[in-house]
Amino acid sequence: MPRLMSVSLTEDQVRARTKTVTRRTGWTMLRPGDPLTLCRKVMGRRPGDPLVRIAAVEVVSTRREPLSAITTEDLAAEGFSKMDAAEFIAFFCATHRGCRPDTIVTRIEWRYVDEGASGREALR
Repeated sequence: MPRLMSVSLTEDQVRARTKTVTRRTGWTMLRPGDPLTLCRKVMGRRPGDPLVRIAAVEVVSTRREPLSAITTEDLAAEGFSKMDAAEFIAFFCATHRGCRPDTIVTRIEWRYVDEGASGREALR
């Protein structure tokens, strides 16, 4: 069964399929080939709040690196092509408690597997 991953801060980029990379504090257990279901919000939902599934993806690669190692190419893959590295790092640190530019994060790359399938079929 696929793990659920929240993409609440980048839902628009996921829906537009412009995001193929994410950075996470943790998530060290992922391996290439692992399936993920990207959701609006996973943890912190109130009772009765629906689990909104957005896309099914397959992990292509993972690696650990400092947040400050982000490249121009990865800014685009993150769905933030209009930001420079300093802006992205400031955004990431502001939305991840205790994170600093030198924090080691997990860079996760994926491919969308629900292309051509109806959303319900791919997300089961």
